[in-house]
Amino acid sequence: MSAPELPADEMENQTKTPDARPDAPPDYTSHVVPGPPGPAVPPITGYPGGLSMGYYSPQQPTTFPLYQPTGSTQPVQYQPGKYPAPNQLAPVIWMPGPTPMLNCPPGLEYLAQLDNIHVLQHFEPLELMTRFEINNRYDIKNNTDQMVYIVTEDTDDFTRNAYRTLRPFVLRVTDCTGREIMTMQRPFRCTCCCFCCPSARQELEVQCPPGVTIGFVAEHWNLCRAVYSIQNEKREDVMRVRGPCSTYGCGSDSVFEVKSLDGISNIGSIIRKWNGLLSTMGDADHFDIHFPLDLDVKMKAMIFGACFLIDFMYFERSPPQRSSR
Repeated sequence: MSAPELPADEMENQTKTPDARPDAPPDYTSHVVPGPPGPAVPPITGYPGGLSMGYYSPQQPTTFPLYQPTGSTQPVQYQPGKYPAPNQLAPVIWMPGPTPMLNCPPGLEYLAQLDNIHVLQHFEPLELMTRFEINNRYDIKNNTDQMVYIVTEDTDDFTRNAYRTLRPFVLRVTDCTGREIMTMQRPFRCTCCCFCCPSARQELEVQCPPGVTIGFVAEHWNLCRAVYSIQNEKREDVMRVRGPCSTYGCGSDSVFEVKSLDGISNIGSIIRKWNGLLSTMGDADHFDIHFPLDLDVKMKAMIFGACFLIDFMYFERSPPQRSSR
């Protein structure tokens, strides 16, 4: 049985009846009169793509947005470009790149402008918590705390953990562009035989650029102190390095003097700084290297290389041994 048909006027009134549901939102824009368009706001300078104030671009780690808490009367303490953004590392400031020089291996132009450099070894907490030896890393800086080079050890895991401080290694020196400008290689020398035997003496080869040898750092046997000779590419002695009688002094610096072959003239020094607990607990060595400003740049590089052979021989500590019960 079909439903009765409604008159046409009642059907028209039923279709025009408004929605009587209580949750239907009212029309708040029915009485709004649109006004003239506002002025165009240009994008904020320094924020790519016009990011809103309060957000910073990850491509600009040195940009810190101005932040003023609501209702605060304190002045803004952080200025853009001076402080790193939260949860980000401080930006690395590199020494300005020098112009190329005649008769100077590429990359050593930095050393031609310096008479003092700092060698800062990275502190590795993993070596304190475990017995696993990892590759050493160093930051090379000038007196104004600008980065000059980065030195990274390139040795396999087995060699590092099997030979420890006696391990042969390759150190790669890179500049601000990531270019490898110097390579230092230490061959393995067995120390089981007599220390006075030439085959047991430690040696370091310095190449600049990589593949071109500019000199060697050779250990000399001495009963009471560390003695090295700095040689040119022909293995001819050029300078001597004379260390202290004891390199394990607590609370004092260890000074390695760079002298002429006759031992009279002082040319420079390699100083291992005392860093308190870091010097006793782990490998976080700090060296200061001094040489004359007008010294041949290759000899500066050789003194620089001697610092790392000294570090591995006297100040590189193996992870602490765990006592077994």
